[in-house]
Amino acid sequence: MIGHVSTTPVQELPRRRLSTKRSLTVDRLTDAAVDELHATGYSGLTVRAVAARCGVAPATAYNYFSSKEHLIAEVFWRRISAQDEAAPQGTAGLDTAAQRATEVLANFALVVSNETELAAACTVALLVDNPEVHELRLKIGRLLHARLVAALAGRDDGAAAPPAAVRTLEFVVSGALIEVGTGHLPYDRLRHQLAEATKVILGDAP
Repeated sequence: MIGHVSTTPVQELPRRRLSTKRSLTVDRLTDAAVDELHATGYSGLTVRAVAARCGVAPATAYNYFSSKEHLIAEVFWRRISAQDEAAPQGTAGLDTAAQRATEVLANFALVVSNETELAAACTVALLVDNPEVHELRLKIGRLLHARLVAALAGRDDGAAAPPAAVRTLEFVVSGALIEVGTGHLPYDRLRHQLAEATKVILGDAP
């Protein structure tokens, strides 16, 4: 679900440097997408309907979003990236690496947990084979990777986080989100399951 983090530079797709006016249009489209999703469900969601809801021409909407999956993936990216601005992760005061990693993973995984329709839509949208969605998966993966590395850099022994451990934690949260999206794991059990997994991976490391 989350893109692999690679040291190889990734060529960004065009259309991402937006003027203020265009940025406001994208804001309107993403906000309207959430409203339309709650009104019609994911199966009834279309880029054209979202455009109509916020008074944007369909051609304009398709200039920014190639599909409904791209649109919902953008909503998820915005919710995730906004966490750093609105509510810092606050892992520095936690005692162990497992606690800090759990906090990062839980904040990440629970970002849309209180919006059932959006959470289900994000699970589906982020898995599609679409170049724009792929780009967003990579950005989401880089952000999660950076948060984990930053949290685990606070180890009292001064050691850097083992790359294999960070990668395994990334697999854990991806798998957990798929489990939630398919109904096999309720959101109210997610933090506990993440805590158990991080403890197995990191043990009692400081």
